[in-house]
Amino acid sequence: MDRLVKVNIDVSQGGGTLPHNWNYIGYDECNYTHSPGGMELIKKFGSLEKPYYIRTHHLLCTGNCHGTYKWGSTNVYTEDEGANPVYNFTVIDRICDIWLSSNCKPFFEIGFMPMDMADLSGIRADPGNIYNEYRRVGWNRPPKDYDKWYGLIRALVEHLLDRYGQAELESWYFEMWNEPDIFYWGGTCGEYCKLFDYTEAAIHDVCPTLRFGGPATCGPLAPDGAAAVFLREFLTHVKSGINFKSGKTGTRLDFTSFHTKGGAYGFTTKKTLEKTPSIKRLLDQVRIGAAVIKECGYGGLECVLSEADPDGWAAGGRFDNPAFDFRNTEYYASYIASAYKNIHDLSLELGMDIRPLAWAFMFEGERCFEGTRTFSTQGIDKAVMNLFRLFARLGSQLVRLDSSRGRSPEFYKDYRGTGAGAELDGWATLSGARSLEVFLYCHEDTWETEGQYPVECSVENLPFSGPCKITHYRIDRLHSNAYAEWVRQGRPDYPEGGQYNAIKAKAELELLEPAQTLVPLDGGLKLSFSMPVKSVSLIVIEAC
Repeated sequence: MDRLVKVNIDVSQGGGTLPHNWNYIGYDECNYTHSPGGMELIKKFGSLEKPYYIRTHHLLCTGNCHGTYKWGSTNVYTEDEGANPVYNFTVIDRICDIWLSSNCKPFFEIGFMPMDMADLSGIRADPGNIYNEYRRVGWNRPPKDYDKWYGLIRALVEHLLDRYGQAELESWYFEMWNEPDIFYWGGTCGEYCKLFDYTEAAIHDVCPTLRFGGPATCGPLAPDGAAAVFLREFLTHVKSGINFKSGKTGTRLDFTSFHTKGGAYGFTTKKTLEKTPSIKRLLDQVRIGAAVIKECGYGGLECVLSEADPDGWAAGGRFDNPAFDFRNTEYYASYIASAYKNIHDLSLELGMDIRPLAWAFMFEGERCFEGTRTFSTQGIDKAVMNLFRLFARLGSQLVRLDSSRGRSPEFYKDYRGTGAGAELDGWATLSGARSLEVFLYCHEDTWETEGQYPVECSVENLPFSGPCKITHYRIDRLHSNAYAEWVRQGRPDYPEGGQYNAIKAKAELELLEPAQTLVPLDGGLKLSFSMPVKSVSLIVIEAC
């Protein structure tokens, strides 16, 4: 097989706009927002470019307001001895304040059910263990009183409006629940629709200009599968069903959302690696979900993939399954680069505005490179964090880029891309008239890391003449990748002192080679380099 890849860029051929729709992240544990590591990471995202939207679970849950794996709480709603509502917005204010002060914005997920409001009938085994039962199954239950739920959401929005102002809240998202088609919702689809109707009424009765949507269902694996059926039933209800709150036909919907994952892993004691995360599997779900949305008449709305990830268990790590080690490596970065580029292309093909959200953050107290789905570990940024730093350096004006190995993984014959080889593709953008950015990734759904693709990159019709500065940033096994240094240091669980400093020193963006100055010939340049099977490059060409 000829491994030479030819990349041709013609700056005179416009390619539309690159909307930078990767500025969405999220995590389960809302209280990690106000932990030291959480605040540090949020500031890093806020410093990249335009505000990042942050989505998190458990914002309405009851507990001790301390984050643990897959759990968080704010105590926003309790009841007094007379069963009267008591609202407390202290923790929610703290979370929102941290996001906003760091140049980020809430993607406010409305969930889950407060303990005193949850319908625990039939599951309360022991009155002395009500909280344990709530933690086990009660948080996902419908409310025992929908009017009290309406009152909570109305009071919440009134408080946020008073605290932050209408103009600020109009820039937020409000999303209904999370994955109501599985265990995250303990009621029926009809009961979810009722909850949506009451929530929509509460939000828009306070402020009609706020943005509210859903239903944040799981990735649809088949057009007639459970996730697609739930999504279709929900959209049919809001389009033409009888509104549970108003009694009228239909319910307002401002954006749609569902999830997409490239694989699924569970706990295992086996040392052999299971199947790899699949780009094709992720894209198939996007296409199926988008088809349902268009079928129901909502293709013109913005659609947020409010969890778009290689796999489905964020809190699982390499000690739970050795496959999760990929999240520590350059594999995670090249996977996300491929996924986001292909989602962008699919969005254009379908004529929809589809935006991916990375369900990843950090965990306090974990072992170094635990393998959880995170951007950093013990304050050390992973290779995938550097991918978002590269994203932030791209311009917004696309120009034509053709790659001889540019292909959609959506059309692979199976979920491993067997026999197809690596995909090597990317974007080229202009920032004004004096800078061209060439973003390239090389990815293949395989655990094998060996192999290089020689690349010949030709750039034509540069908008500037004279000497150019060429800066080549790289993410691969040896560059912008603290994991490799951690391995070299003996894989310590809790590195300290000089050992920690040596690992962290490799966590920032690095150059493949020293910056150089070249003189274009007839308005063009030719660049030659190699890309490993799992790698990402950003080449910045600037007029001197």
